[in-house]
Amino acid sequence: MSAVAVPCQSSNCPNGHPPSRLECPTCNKLGIKGSFFCGQDCFKANWKTHKIIHDLATPKHPLLDDPNINKNGTFNPFGTFNFTGTIRPVYPLSPKREVPQHILDQAPDYVNDGIPTSESRRAGQPPKILTKEEQEKMRNVCKLAREVLDIAAAAVRPGITTDEIDAIVHNATIERGAYPSPLNYRNYPKSGLVSHLALRRSVNEVICHGIPDQRKLQEGDIINIDVTLYKDGFHGDLNETYPVGRVDDDSLRLMRTARKCLDEAIKLCKPGALIRDLGKTIEPIARQNGCSVVRTYCGHGINDLFHCTPNVPHYAKNKAIGTMRPGMTFTIEPMINLGHWDLEHWPDDWTAVTIDGKRSAQFEETLL
Repeated sequence: MSAVAVPCQSSNCPNGHPPSRLECPTCNKLGIKGSFFCGQDCFKANWKTHKIIHDLATPKHPLLDDPNINKNGTFNPFGTFNFTGTIRPVYPLSPKREVPQHILDQAPDYVNDGIPTSESRRAGQPPKILTKEEQEKMRNVCKLAREVLDIAAAAVRPGITTDEIDAIVHNATIERGAYPSPLNYRNYPKSGLVSHLALRRSVNEVICHGIPDQRKLQEGDIINIDVTLYKDGFHGDLNETYPVGRVDDDSLRLMRTARKCLDEAIKLCKPGALIRDLGKTIEPIARQNGCSVVRTYCGHGINDLFHCTPNVPHYAKNKAIGTMRPGMTFTIEPMINLGHWDLEHWPDDWTAVTIDGKRSAQFEETLL
């Protein structure tokens, strides 16, 4: 049975809107009735306004159409955030990794509620001086942390995700009977920092405290892996920045500068040395190599507490108080940027990134 003829639907039909039988095929598929034209000329001439009907009638799939959601189900939870660089978070995060009960029984006080109560109680007190026995415990946990960091570093390659590196750090930490210090510290969700877990991960413009996720490392990235272990009542903290495959000359210069800043600062460490003098050595090295020193974060005391006095600024003309004494333990961990020293945070309230999107590198050691 033939279709019933209806007037040409063109708004400016030159033929006077005669009965027409040429139906728009797209309208037919979408179930839109009455889209008939008297000929191809009328159909083409009216196309720009007519296709609006197709857009209005086409079923929408918000999740599939969202540019922040990938075809494999991963997504960027902060799609409206104005990122400073090219790195984007790739969620969902993996579930919180399990820790055996025998390790939890000896874990820090924040393991359940995320609140480091002991740090608050001792805030502002002079730096703790370790006994000989305590010093040996610090040496041992730092040695174990180095082992874990080296294991994680060996896994760095294009294609591995930062969450997979986090799993490596977590498992290596547990195998050594230790607790991954970052896990649940102030509610941090992972075992390490990449940059920070017992790893945190920081890639490219991420300065520190990045959360390991589903993002795959790419050739040319640089990644900081920050490992902290807690064993026998003490924390050991260190980190390094690694190239992923071949990286550009600026990234090499940045990493070499960050390493030199740390090494030269360590040379100053001895009883009686001023804490504030470390920054006087670090910042000139950074400036000579066209880099800047992050001022928002600093090194810190570390012992039976994850973070405590003394504060260790890495920039010149700082007003840090105190001198180094035998038995004192603290970190030196200069964060060096290719661009400006300032930073901002992602909406996860952890990930610190450079304000201009340029790359950052960091190396850290615990000093006794």
